[in-house]
Amino acid sequence: MAADSDLSAGFVASRYKPPALLPIARHRKSLLYVVENYPVTIVVGQTGSGKSTQLPQFLDQAGWCADGKQIAVTQPRRVAATTVAARVAEEMRCNVGQEVGYSIRFEDVTSAATRVKFLTDGLLLREALVDPLLSRYSVIMVDEAHERSLSTDILLGVLKKVMKKRPELRIIVSSATLQAKEFLQFFAGDQVDSGNSSDMGGKVGRIVSLEGRMYPVDSLFLENPTEDYVERAVKTVFDIHAEETSGDILLFLTGREEIDLAIQKISEYAATLPPHSQGLQPLPLYAGLTTEQQLYVFEPAPENTRKVIVSTNIAEASVTIEGIVYVIDCGYAKLRAYDPNTGIDTLTAVPISKASATQRAGRAGRTKPGKCFRLYTEQSYESLPETSVPEIQRSNLAPVILQLKALGIDNIVRFDFFSAPPAELVIRALELLYSLGALDDYAKLTKPLGMRMAELSVEPMMSKVLLNASSFGCLSEMLSIAAMTSLQGSVWYQQDDEKKALESARRKFAAEEGDHLTYLNVYQAFVTKGKKDSRWCRENSLNYKSMLKAVSNRAQLKRYLERFGIEVNETLSSHRSQASTTAEQIQRCLTTGYFAHAARMQPDGTFRTISGGITLHAHPSSLMFNRKADWVIFHEILQTASKTFIRDVTKVEKSWLLEYASDYYRVKE
Repeated sequence: MAADSDLSAGFVASRYKPPALLPIARHRKSLLYVVENYPVTIVVGQTGSGKSTQLPQFLDQAGWCADGKQIAVTQPRRVAATTVAARVAEEMRCNVGQEVGYSIRFEDVTSAATRVKFLTDGLLLREALVDPLLSRYSVIMVDEAHERSLSTDILLGVLKKVMKKRPELRIIVSSATLQAKEFLQFFAGDQVDSGNSSDMGGKVGRIVSLEGRMYPVDSLFLENPTEDYVERAVKTVFDIHAEETSGDILLFLTGREEIDLAIQKISEYAATLPPHSQGLQPLPLYAGLTTEQQLYVFEPAPENTRKVIVSTNIAEASVTIEGIVYVIDCGYAKLRAYDPNTGIDTLTAVPISKASATQRAGRAGRTKPGKCFRLYTEQSYESLPETSVPEIQRSNLAPVILQLKALGIDNIVRFDFFSAPPAELVIRALELLYSLGALDDYAKLTKPLGMRMAELSVEPMMSKVLLNASSFGCLSEMLSIAAMTSLQGSVWYQQDDEKKALESARRKFAAEEGDHLTYLNVYQAFVTKGKKDSRWCRENSLNYKSMLKAVSNRAQLKRYLERFGIEVNETLSSHRSQASTTAEQIQRCLTTGYFAHAARMQPDGTFRTISGGITLHAHPSSLMFNRKADWVIFHEILQTASKTFIRDVTKVEKSWLLEYASDYYRVKE
């Protein structure tokens, strides 16, 4: 026996399963047959069956990239587009950006050699603005379509139109749930014979089912509801570590603050473990992390260490992390919801659907039998909805409608939506776009403003501000501000107990006028002092990686504007004698885009929206926290259980609101 253990001591377990062992390998022939013979293939398979990584390679080997054509694989999340591309490049033995590449907002890692391209669904829609028939692609695979992201739903409608003009195009829709029939019926339309399931889809398409290799997963519920699921989740991690055999843990929480808190508590506990016992390595996973930070979770844990990955619902479907045996599910996820009456887009933690709970539990059964600890009671589970409401039915549709109009789809009501959005959401979006000047009185896209707003890769309010900036003489500054507000995570970086250091660093850059001008100060200081020196960022509590990202985002936005023939004069940026007039120009310019996000300060220091209906609080991260201002505009709203916060806040004058949005606001007599 001893000899046996010596033998294994010199070996390391392989990080990847050979592709031949994945469930999809057995279906290779039938998949290629269906793709060859039908325009649409619906692939149903558990996350982890290999569909995202293997199917593009099968297609490439079968010659679908001949004659310079490409295969596009869309993902609803940026994390998935980058990580899956890295995995496939590794399997195809090339560097990312060569035969296999990816493209996400502000980051294009592809080349002339690229044959398989992973990209977000939103980015493929942007490509359709330039090439409406998506003619460079022979196959377009829409992955994780069951997530029903806003862009996925629109993309399905656009592909249905493209298919009529390009019969040779192949569309593959992959989904992890039982929505396959709905997807097929959507594309096949009247040709569906629902009575005959084998012939369902007529000449248009077929469903191919890949059974995933799943080990059994035991689901355990709480006997009594918990007051604080973060606290309970952390305790569950300790219990698993003390009592269960080896295997990594995946813990689902709703957002960055909760994840940071849980990781801090797990790290503190890990530090108290006896010297030679098995260690714990907590790792975060959420959308605001840089690509490199996201890749850490896929690295094997150090010897004698158990990984604890603390994630948002990103890890529910988009990415597969090897080695997970235990899942802890808090039962909530943050969902965006837009209220057309108030015009407010909130991000609120809500109970997940049964479909999500099943997905989460399934992550535990990949390598061996696993366990899922659900931090809610069985009664609560029974009362969950079957599936989540698709994003298109709870979102601000202004960006989508702007894009559809730019694609030449003028009659929004007649567009073939996979799920039709509620009328009031469409009306509200049209009103906002009209007041921004992107649509004319006939709801047609204005030229050049509306068309350019659609092409810029920032949301409509910010694109209006950027396109107005040169007339206010502050284009260079506005580009820097837009780049800073487009970052996913925070630019501020707080070391463990250094709240004071963070506060004094923020004061150093603070601009009297508010957060947007503070961002400008941070950006300009970084470009002049910190760009070549990450230590400068550490000393000023700034995230070096985020700041570098801001620089590259800004360069990309500048390229867009130059393509429109708008000249960016950079010489004026930091040596201005008339700095105060510049500040006012920037504030005025911001008002031209964000007038719909205006609020007035109340005597108690809170803010009210113009309609007076909602009380808002300045977010603690905002400079307007505990400061005086009469009127402000803000970038976004966050709703927590107790309060509604506004973030990225800047002072404005009431007269500017009337001047730049006379269609939107009327003075009461």
